[in-house]
Amino acid sequence: MKQTLKRATRLLFLTLLAGCAAGPRVDADADLGILWVRDAAEWQALALQAYAAAAKDLPRFLADRTWSALPGQRDAEDLPPAIIFDVDETLVSNVDFQIALGDRPFSNAALDEWNATHEARPIPGAAAFVQLAIDSGVEVFFVTNRPCQAKPGVERFCPQQDTTIHDLIETGIPANADRVMMAAEQPDWTREKKVRRDLIAERYRVIMLFGDDLADFIPCVRGTVVPPCTDPATRALRTATTEAHQDYWGNGWYILPNPMHGSWTSVE
Repeated sequence: MKQTLKRATRLLFLTLLAGCAAGPRVDADADLGILWVRDAAEWQALALQAYAAAAKDLPRFLADRTWSALPGQRDAEDLPPAIIFDVDETLVSNVDFQIALGDRPFSNAALDEWNATHEARPIPGAAAFVQLAIDSGVEVFFVTNRPCQAKPGVERFCPQQDTTIHDLIETGIPANADRVMMAAEQPDWTREKKVRRDLIAERYRVIMLFGDDLADFIPCVRGTVVPPCTDPATRALRTATTEAHQDYWGNGWYILPNPMHGSWTSVE
């Protein structure tokens, strides 16, 4: 009952907004956060701002060989530099898929099918920054929670990786299988990205992290338990751990705006 009332109130608000606002109408059947990503110049400005700030910071992190964007990384001065990027809502926008999905339950198969049959929408500023990093001698890794899942009639173990690589290339970002790390690609590569980040850190000094979700930066912040985490996160824990890492935000850690979905929806 509460959810029905909440949805009715939201639809009424959007309908009134559509009637009062000048210019393009607001679709009352879509979520306001999704519409903001699709239509708001403010969303574009925030993305450009994040990547512009990172571009200014890049030379400093390259020059300071003691710097790492991973709090636990030590003795990495002699390792080559690397940057870790999330993919969805960080480099590639899935807002068109979110609108097409509507109220239907999300599935990874549906997202993969959409991405395989539609041109990828780029996040503003992302491709230019990735190319700047590559030109500066930085290795770039794409750590995504798009999962490897078998497809009927497809022998390839992880056909979703091909789709992801194609999406990145469509947005102007060079990518290959050695740099795109999918969930479930290896037995211990769960949706908790810490395992993959730590693996990269064995061979590289990680100088920057980019994502749209707290879990792209900090481990064990989901309301559902994902190994190797052992306890569900709470809103209070997420707030506390965000504040505990305040020196990293905008200083090696760059978060992109995403009001559409994320680990924040799983906590109480």
